[in-house]
Amino acid sequence: MTRILAYRFSAFGDVAMSIPVFREFLEQNPDTEIIMVSRKSFENLFSDIPNVIFKGIDFDDYKGFLGIRRLANELLKEFQPDIIADLHDVIRSKILDRIYTRKGLKVFRINKGKEEKEKLTDVWNLDKVQLKSTVERYADVFRAMGYNLSLSHQLRPQSAHKSGIGFAPFAQHKGKMLPLEKSYELARVLAKTHTLYFFGGGKKENEILEKWEQEIPNTHNLSGKLSLKQELDKIAELELMISMDSANMHLASLKGTRCVSIWGATHPYAGFLGFGQSEKDIVQITDLTCRPCSVFGDKECYRGDWACLEEIDIQKIINKI
Repeated sequence: MTRILAYRFSAFGDVAMSIPVFREFLEQNPDTEIIMVSRKSFENLFSDIPNVIFKGIDFDDYKGFLGIRRLANELLKEFQPDIIADLHDVIRSKILDRIYTRKGLKVFRINKGKEEKEKLTDVWNLDKVQLKSTVERYADVFRAMGYNLSLSHQLRPQSAHKSGIGFAPFAQHKGKMLPLEKSYELARVLAKTHTLYFFGGGKKENEILEKWEQEIPNTHNLSGKLSLKQELDKIAELELMISMDSANMHLASLKGTRCVSIWGATHPYAGFLGFGQSEKDIVQITDLTCRPCSVFGDKECYRGDWACLEEIDIQKIINKI
């Protein structure tokens, strides 16, 4: 049994995107085992994948170069890996890579396509092209090791009984988020014909969604009320998830639930569409030449009017549903 030590520390959605790749890699290469090193809070994402051992860490325990070196030695002693897969390619992971290389281990690192993404998000570049998906970039790390891996890009529903629609109206950055008044109106219209479940996190989001639940009949606020495992179980039971370009789209992919995704400053061309999700279920403004201006939605609007989100008509979303 070949043991691969893999690490990806953040962000939540990016870590979630590694899971379908692990699942299909291990099905196609059953004589391997993956040790996944990530943040402790992500553990439940990996709970149902055979041949994956999750190692949760807290970086407060491994500060600075000496802390990373101690982590490298602890992982080496505990798991005795044969190969290293760096799925992150940041300063922390590069330090780990160097330590393991010096110890004679072969290290394979993701190519995140940084230059391609910089070109894609240049507002003056009018020649926008689809870049390789993040899941294929993860798969390439295992292919570089010499393994065969062909991704299905198909959803795997995990519940036979599906009912209700999930709605996750928030995202980490403004450039990814439909204006709240539009989301409220969308919820109000959908709740007339569907049972609607709100997903979110954080005190402010909880307060907003509690208010929506009180004002809109046939809605249920789940924000702040479920553990990650319970949230995943609920997503598996939904007929459909509505999400921004955010982690909830990737959670829907994990549980085999179709997702209508809403994109603003970001764009599926950057490679972050959820695994198995259909391009037909994407809602976006297609005639803005400045899109995408950002890979992560964390930049201020070049035009100043957030047209990529303000101009989205909620009827477009309802039509998809």
